Amino acid sequence: MNRKLFLALVLGTAVSAALFAAAPAGAAVIRNRAERQQQRIARGVASGQLTARETARLENREANLNREISGLRRFNGGTLTPSERALVDHQQNALSRSIYRQKHDAQTR
Repeated sequence: MNRKLFLALVLGTAVSAALFAAAPAGAAVIRNRAERQQQRIARGVASGQLTARETARLENREANLNREISGLRRFNGGTLTPSERALVDHQQNALSRSIYRQKHDAQTR
């Protein structure tokens, strides 16, 4: 694994952990799913299924989603409304599909 890719992966994981560290207990579902998706990306990098460009793109989308969740929580006093939870779930579904597609396309490292 090249150094830039490893650094991007570590940075993405650190950002995810920092954003979700202060989340309330009810946010465990969102936090756990984000962690599992980070692990899927990491496994794709380790196995060579994800190229550096694909990984950077997925990490960027993950970071943007994490920032959006953090902003929504900050605006609502630490919680998400049911409609915001549905939006986040939809966005996590889309990211999950992207991870799957990128891992299973013909591009390899």
